[in-house]
Amino acid sequence: MNIAEIFLKDWRNIAEVNFCPDASITIFLGQNAQGKTNILEAINFASILRSRAGRESEMIRWGENSALARIKFFKMGVMHELAIEISHERQRRILLDANPIRPRELVGKLNSVFFSPEDLFMFKGSPLGRRKFLDAQISQASPVYFMDLLRYNRLVELRNALLKKIRDGAASETELDLWDEQLANVAERIISKRLNSVEKLNELANSVQRKISAESENLSIVYHMSGLDSSENIAENFLDLLRERRNHDVRNGSTSRGAHRDDLKFFINGRELKIYGSQGQLRTTALALKLSELEFLKSETGEYPLLLLDDVMSELDAERRKLLLDFLRREKIQTLITATDRAYFPLQRFGKFFFVKGGGLSA
Repeated sequence: MNIAEIFLKDWRNIAEVNFCPDASITIFLGQNAQGKTNILEAINFASILRSRAGRESEMIRWGENSALARIKFFKMGVMHELAIEISHERQRRILLDANPIRPRELVGKLNSVFFSPEDLFMFKGSPLGRRKFLDAQISQASPVYFMDLLRYNRLVELRNALLKKIRDGAASETELDLWDEQLANVAERIISKRLNSVEKLNELANSVQRKISAESENLSIVYHMSGLDSSENIAENFLDLLRERRNHDVRNGSTSRGAHRDDLKFFINGRELKIYGSQGQLRTTALALKLSELEFLKSETGEYPLLLLDDVMSELDAERRKLLLDFLRREKIQTLITATDRAYFPLQRFGKFFFVKGGGLSA
């Protein structure tokens, strides 16, 4: 995976930029609130159609009616052009090689891994953030999983609506039987894929964790199923669980167990990171996860995704910065980095630098 050219127009505070990133490492230097992150956000949005900050309409520059991101990239050696236009006046338009595509068809086309200081809060935040991390990673590697996830979430919405009707006396409890069977079957596929992916991620992440902690830390990741004790016969056991909790769910008008309630737990040397982890361990583990995510996607798709690092260098000490940059150059991973200080990078010739000020770009 390699980006050849990026064109942005009226994207957040960016009026218009057009540039070719380095095949290896590209650094965007500038003070805060100048537009560095907006460049990475545009690429990330083109990858997963999800903004990390604010509503989609907020990506349009103030006073303008639309925003455009056009990216030329190579995937498995074949050149593609992706264009996404967001408008206040009409539906979002997505073109791949000049052909309109639906949002669900975009997933897996332009794979990327985004890492920002916000990811450090994933470990101590709600389970939702950890599920999103895992789902985004698997979806880029498996469009089938992404479709299952959409279907599962829709089934949960419909089941919740029916639960409320039953609670209000507007529907019969027997109507849940059909929905519960469908939900259990899709849940089995989702949970099985998550378990397999976590097993692979576990091995990759622990290998990286040991390298960047001087062999002093072992990382383990555990997938915690909501209400299920075994990974065998998931559909059957989940269906039994839904029936057992039917009265509870009717009273509350929501589905209390399932893949939408599952969680990831992280352990360093057997101690749960969320409870006992130090700031240094949180940073190291976040970095290990992102590097292992690169390896995971490569193992699933055959090539490395793009790596987008937003103001991460300031969160790492000099030793970890050097290890990260050496790894990226050695593995030839195309990386786009934002930073406020040139001192974070080697003095010798290193990648391609751009300076960002007021939404403008200069070499």
